Amino acid sequence: MNKILILYKSSTGFTKRYAEMIAEEVGCKLVDFKEATVEMASAYDVVVFGSRAHAGMIDGYKKAREMSQKAGADQFVLFVTGATPNSEKETIEEFWRQNLTEDEYVKIPHFYMQAGLCYERMSLPDKLMMKVAAIILKRKKDKGQFDKKFEQAISSSYDITSREYIKPLVSFLKK
Repeated sequence: MNKILILYKSSTGFTKRYAEMIAEEVGCKLVDFKEATVEMASAYDVVVFGSRAHAGMIDGYKKAREMSQKAGADQFVLFVTGATPNSEKETIEEFWRQNLTEDEYVKIPHFYMQAGLCYERMSLPDKLMMKVAAIILKRKKDKGQFDKKFEQAISSSYDITSREYIKPLVSFLKK
């Protein structure tokens, strides 16, 4: 069986919670990305990196991918958490296409898990960014269905994490 390391980068707690659930289900090592080193990662066959979707990007992805490569891991796996509902498949697919090269898209197993928003734990710049987005949406005329859902979704903190959303990744790791 492969030795698995889960690294996570979490700002408001959602990614950490998912990483803990996955580590518990799979029975593997869990480390905050801030504490991770190439030497540590080199002891594992599979490196899983979990982070948040932030301003359309995967927070810390390039550094984590580089660390995994330097460590010589046989496989790098990626999971991302965000406020976009899992049902918005086109939006999530577009996110992956914007963040992964064509080669990475094919070779790196990647998983998305809806999580929520936590304004209470958000950094000031992130709060301001969300506030500006809310103001822009509020003033927008002729809102489509997505705009209306998004406006409602960013109006306050909420948590929609679920063990259900880790099942595809857990199943993949247990193979």
